Amino acid sequence: MPRRADHLPGNRYGNRPTMKDVAARAGVGLKTVSRVVNEEPGVTPETERRVQEAIDALGFRRNDSARVLRKGRTASIGLVLEDLADPFYGPLSRAVEEVARAHGALLINGSSAEDPDRERELVLALCARRVDGLVVIPAGDDHRYLEPELKAGVATVFVDRPAGRIDADVVLSDSFGGARDGVVHLLAHGHRRIGFIGDMPRIHTAAERLRGYRAAMEDAGIRVADDWMSLGVTDPERVRRAAEEMLAAPEPVTAIFTGNNRVTVTVVRVLAGHPRGVALVGFDDIELADLLSPGVTVVAQDAAALGRTAAERLFRQLDGTLLTPERVELPTRLITRGSGELPPAG
Repeated sequence: MPRRADHLPGNRYGNRPTMKDVAARAGVGLKTVSRVVNEEPGVTPETERRVQEAIDALGFRRNDSARVLRKGRTASIGLVLEDLADPFYGPLSRAVEEVARAHGALLINGSSAEDPDRERELVLALCARRVDGLVVIPAGDDHRYLEPELKAGVATVFVDRPAGRIDADVVLSDSFGGARDGVVHLLAHGHRRIGFIGDMPRIHTAAERLRGYRAAMEDAGIRVADDWMSLGVTDPERVRRAAEEMLAAPEPVTAIFTGNNRVTVTVVRVLAGHPRGVALVGFDDIELADLLSPGVTVVAQDAAALGRTAAERLFRQLDGTLLTPERVELPTRLITRGSGELPPAG
């Protein structure tokens, strides 16, 4: 009668193999296994080979818990995003991960879904798991809940939007300057009735892009009508309605500046069915923007540079070489593809 599988030698279903198991299989002492696992000297090549074969056969993985307790570091960082599904955050997250990997750290990420309560819950959950640092794209505007964690040594860098009511490192794109440049571009092509459709005004980037839009219009001596501006959730229905109202007004806008990639996508769909040409410049690049007809002119921010810069600052905090919180602002870039160069319809 065959023996039960759970009695077979080496079968430890539900249990991780230990260094004791490796030592028994290789016929060596625990200290020898420890030296091989931790890459310490004092082991002959033949013995190291036997230990490594035992490790491979058993699928042994080092348990870092004790090392964490000794060093006070977990070699992990947390990344809190607004929306994991937003294409803007893909290159940002990848850049943070690459920097973390270069420093031998694991990245754990999650989404706040633009909910301040969920952001706080996620951040504190990561802190409870003893991450060494945090990269946060904030949803809320009050981050005093993080003060005990900062005092305890949790390195923190905010990205895309500054922290609220605490002094912390932040890495931003120049939302004000980028929006102003985009609207100036439309003005240079003859437009005077330019609409702005953006995100919720409580969001730092939305407010800064609205400010850039207003500054460009004011510098051009143009009084902005109330119905040329629409801020709110980026829900496609809300954005579609705002665009259609601007285009159907007694004096319709001849151009639209959109405040982020999600708004731009909806407005592109609205303009595709519009009988007259309407110029468009969007903040953030969008996928396939160069393949549309006309291509979509955008104010592009470098999401990867945002993530990389934030992560590098985080590890400088952890290394003790960055002590004073700073605000770092990265430039944007206007990419002309056709939609922003259309003249006002006659």
